[in-house]
This record gives sequence, structure tokens and C-alpha cells, in this order.
Amino acid sequence: MPHAPEPDEDDLDAIAPPQPVFHVEQALLGALLLDPHRLSNVTGIAADSFSTAAHAALYAAITTLPPPDPAEHAKNTKWLDRVLATGREQARGLTASYLHTLIQVCPWASHAPAYARMVEAEHARRRLRTAAERLVHTVHDVSLPDPVQTVLAEADALAAVVDDIANRFPPRAGVLPRTTAPPPPAAPDPAEAVEEEQMLLATATAYPSDIEAVRWLLPDDLTLPLHAGLWQCLTGLARSHEPVDPVTVLWEAQQRGLLDDGSEPGEVLRMLAEPAGSVEHWGERALQRSLLATAEHTGRRIEAYAVDPVNAPFQLVVGARRALADIAAVRTRWQHATGATPPQQLRPAPTTRAGLPTTTAAHAARSTRATR
Repeated sequence: MPHAPEPDEDDLDAIAPPQPVFHVEQALLGALLLDPHRLSNVTGIAADSFSTAAHAALYAAITTLPPPDPAEHAKNTKWLDRVLATGREQARGLTASYLHTLIQVCPWASHAPAYARMVEAEHARRRLRTAAERLVHTVHDVSLPDPVQTVLAEADALAAVVDDIANRFPPRAGVLPRTTAPPPPAAPDPAEAVEEEQMLLATATAYPSDIEAVRWLLPDDLTLPLHAGLWQCLTGLARSHEPVDPVTVLWEAQQRGLLDDGSEPGEVLRMLAEPAGSVEHWGERALQRSLLATAEHTGRRIEAYAVDPVNAPFQLVVGARRALADIAAVRTRWQHATGATPPQQLRPAPTTRAGLPTTTAAHAARSTRATR
């Protein structure tokens, strides 16, 4: 005869088993219920350090109520009854049998400080993960009026969490997380990024004297390897005071092996012959995109470290600080770009230049986009 499942049996099978910290919290609470005087040896945690509402409510009750007389506590359950009643104000599902279970599963009440340190470590991991997730979410929030400043504020909040964890768990030099970092994210709108970078390269080719004003822009800020390589060609030619036009840039690209990926020389020439707007404007757009991508990658790296239980808190600190250094580097360049760059001056495309002709409509369309 086939087995008939009990009510909700399938649902119970689907429930994931509790994490190790759940059992640690049970041991700590059991120790404090058995020997309330051990609370004086527990430091570094609060009610919100616990992973469940019931455990948080119990710890809050234990720390709020006056401790019982040890002799009286050994004779009756009056203090436990008060803890239960107070805890139920925040977690109505608490029962007297669960309090007795906590006492029974505690291996050694004298180990309460060690249990508390473990709870503190897991709470640090959750805090770090939450802050990293918030940073990533902010990067993708399209409703923000000033996305860069908001993202940088979230990065500062994440750094503050890291510093607080470092104060509690001092990092050890050279001990990095063992978790593999995720790959860098792709551009949220690849087509827009490609088009804007093409206009940057074309405008810099038409106005090479403006390249010096955007020294804060690096090849890695561009999304495509070809674009990054062409920017290196442009900056190299301009700083060497060599002639700059689509043909000389194409030749330099060939010398650097940029055409080995199958890029057509004619396509490169056409791309470099359609300037619009200003080098500063398109450079700042590329740098903003790079800053947001760096912030997202940093958040995802730290999140990956935090969700991996093999990483101790001091390892999380080392890994997070290294990841945050990437944001600090691009932030410095962003501040230099936005602080030193004068208001954008849109310039028309030159009427006479070396390169392939383009339509008037194309110039008008790109100039309109440059003002957005």
C-alpha cells in the first residue's frame, strides 16, 4: 500500500535545514537561560545580531529583565516565565517547551562567550552582505537624479560597515578570501555605450588638442577592447605631437595589433570620421559609466565573499577593502574630471578634415544626443 503523506509533509521536506549559526544561537541562549549571570561575560552582540525574530526577542528579554537570584533560579522557573512573557511581546510563537529545548541543547554554559563571538561573526557577515547588495541595487536604480553621488554615498556606507567589522575582528595581513570573485558586469545599455564611445573617439580624432584636458580618462574606462585600444592610439599620438587624423590612428591601430580581431579598416575609418559634441562631454560620460560599473563589480565581489561561509570576518575585511580601493581610484578621477572641467562647450564638426564624408543629418542627430 503506498505511503500517504501526512498533512504538510511535502512542505516540511522543502524547508532548508538551519544554518550552523542557528545552533550556535540556541547554545548561547540556552547558556544564558540556564546561568543568567553569564550574561556579564557576553559582549559584542545585541538583539539584532541574531538570525531569527524568536532568538532576537529572547535575547532582548534576557538582557532587559533583572537577573534572578541564583539560588531561587535553581529552585523554580519564575524568571524563565518572565523571560517567556517578555519575549512573546515580540515573538508570539515562543513556547515554554522551546526555552527548555534551548537549555537542553546547550553543550556547556561556560562556553557562552565563545558562542557569542560566533554569533557576532555571523552578524558581521550578514551586515556586509546587506550593505553590498544595497550598493548593487543603487547602481541599477534608474530613478536617481544624481546616480554617481548616490552610489558613492552607498559605497561610503559599505566602507563604514567594513571599518566597524575591522574594529571587532582585526584583519590579518595577506589573508584573502578564498572565494572566486565574479566577472565584471556588462554595460547596462551596450548599444548606448558603444555609440557614445565611438563619438568620443571620432571627436578626439578631430580635436586632438582636447585630449590633454581628459587625462583622467583611461582605456579601461571604455567598454570594448577595440575602443580602449584606439583611445591608447589617440593619446599616444597626441602626447608625442604626431599628426592625428583617421588615417594615422588607423595605422597606429594596425601597429598595435588592434585589427587582428577582424575589425575592418574601412569601418574604423568611418567611425573615426563622425565627430560630434566635445571630447570632455563624451569622456565624462564614459568615466561615469566606468564608475558605476566599478561600484557594481565591487558590490558583487563583496557580496560573493560574504555569502561564502568559509571566509572568516578578518578575511572579509581584507577582501572588501581591496575591492573598495577600486572605487576610490575611479572616484578620484571622477572628482578631478567634474571639478576641473569647465561647462561643456559643444563644438560643430569641422568642415574640412581628412577622412570619409558624413551626412549633415548624422551630425545633427549626434549633436542633439550630445546635449542630453
